[in-house]
Amino acid sequence: MILRAQLADPAYGPVPGQNPLYSSYRGKAPPFPGNITDPIKPTANGPPGIDDLVWQNLLSAEWVIFSFYQKAVEMFNTTAFVEAGYPNTTYDRIQEIRDNEAGHLRIFQNEITPNSVKPGACKYSFPFDSPTSFLALATLNEISSMAFLTGLVQMAKLPTAHGAMVAIAATETRHETWALLDIWKTNPFAGPSDTVFPYANEILDLTNTFIVPGSCPPENPIYPSPRQNLPPFSPASSTKSIEPGSNIVLNFTDSTNQPSFREGIQYYATFFHGPSNISVPLDTASWPHGGIEVRIPSQFEAKGVIIVVVTDTIGAPTLTTVKAGPVVLLEQPTGVGLMAL
Repeated sequence: MILRAQLADPAYGPVPGQNPLYSSYRGKAPPFPGNITDPIKPTANGPPGIDDLVWQNLLSAEWVIFSFYQKAVEMFNTTAFVEAGYPNTTYDRIQEIRDNEAGHLRIFQNEITPNSVKPGACKYSFPFDSPTSFLALATLNEISSMAFLTGLVQMAKLPTAHGAMVAIAATETRHETWALLDIWKTNPFAGPSDTVFPYANEILDLTNTFIVPGSCPPENPIYPSPRQNLPPFSPASSTKSIEPGSNIVLNFTDSTNQPSFREGIQYYATFFHGPSNISVPLDTASWPHGGIEVRIPSQFEAKGVIIVVVTDTIGAPTLTTVKAGPVVLLEQPTGVGLMAL
């Protein structure tokens, strides 16, 4: 039995960057520390570290991502991917990404000071049942990871945290590049800049759809914290294209969490792509009896991702101006984005 104090010690167990476990382990059993899912309670007294909350949010998100890949490792094998038409190295790469994500778990645990709880795993439910549906969702998850890290790095205060997050984002980029090249046989380049989105917790909140309600350890902090709990939306199921210039109808998907559009207020769909954003006025007068339709700005390149939120101010200059969303629209490869919605 591993004692809490042992797991709380950064020197305990395989060390990321020093042990090949986080790259070359091959097996269906979860690697350390993914095999120990309990939260790590504080082992010291004192105020939280200056960036503890940011790392707690990132660790909770990483449990989702690690568990996503771990489920695929357990569910599939080399033959499953080959029979689905993918390279015979695909399952091996999935295992290696799973190993990398286990290393991220340990890195994030170690970044949280001993004064704060290190969140444990919840129970998760992922909407894939085939190699293709898994790979489509994995592609969206990897590129979304890069997007929320552009926001988290703005929330962190310490330069060391900034450096660590940039290094993690670089690893996620390698994962995404592999998928685009080997799996989807498409150009991996997303233009001069990936999408910058300032409100990382809004993207992290999307992963709550994978968490089984009531399954998280009671010691875990609210995830993400702070949480806005904005009404979620996605393009309607009849959507044929999410490329720039296409029209989409906003479908607010949670009947218990619907937006409230106040009379006399102009609302916008604000689209983030690359380093900038464009706001398009919305006609909300007929909602909820009629749909809300908007055109994705044709100025954008059909590369990377477009992140969309509903706002009451052009450009979404502050957190409170965002009223619904976000939704992440995967632009490349063409067609996979629709599969991942």
